Amino acid sequence: MSSATLDIHRPSAHVAEVWLNRPDVRNAFNDGVIAELTQAFAQLGTEPQLRAIVLGGRGKAFCAGADLSWMRAMADYTWEQNRADAQALADMLWTIHACPVPVVGRVHGDCYAGGVGLAAVCDVLVAAEGMQFCLSESKLGLLPATIGPYVVRAMGEQAARRYFVTAERFPAAQAKTMGFVHEVVAADALDAKVAEIVAALVANGPAAVRACKQLVKDIAGRPIDAGLRAETARRIADIRASDEGREGVQSFLQKRAPKWAA
Repeated sequence: MSSATLDIHRPSAHVAEVWLNRPDVRNAFNDGVIAELTQAFAQLGTEPQLRAIVLGGRGKAFCAGADLSWMRAMADYTWEQNRADAQALADMLWTIHACPVPVVGRVHGDCYAGGVGLAAVCDVLVAAEGMQFCLSESKLGLLPATIGPYVVRAMGEQAARRYFVTAERFPAAQAKTMGFVHEVVAADALDAKVAEIVAALVANGPAAVRACKQLVKDIAGRPIDAGLRAETARRIADIRASDEGREGVQSFLQKRAPKWAA
């Protein structure tokens, strides 16, 4: 399944690959890319058999931010048009962030502005050595508003305080130090590392993986009060009593592969 701006592959029933496919403009955003990403992830999120989604970019870069032609058109937008345009980007980021299936980001080359937001909504981020990130909006007199909530959560407030205002480039190694990137590997090892992480996801209990992703979102930043303790106790009881939970424990005790591994 492919579209004008995306290349979507299904290497197996359990894995989908979504590739930004505008290499001539370093996979820069425009309204078409935003609409198609929103539609793709909304659809993929409804597929119960899916266990992992890989998000990457064709060509020399992951995503260089906003398309120049689109930016030229936006120069003549009214406030209302700017608001609607920004809302579409915000909705796209939320759709990927809220997707119940874990998303593995495969990042190489340049990752600028909105591209950093796209990387930030991935659950696991693997970057190629030597690549550069940049929150470049302030250089243009703008700000990373719609991507901000995800980027601040992913890199931390203190790092965001610097890179939002300076618009400095920072390499993958620095991004890993701040916790934004999980793995940094040589460019020729990027696909192998992504495949390793996808294999780990596929090997785990499908419902458990989705529940784990949701758990992190639901408890991050919350006080560990009586309500949260009760909620987490209920969640583990629910999954222990489920068919998948029972099968997982039994397969472990019986020293055999669980049924979902077949």
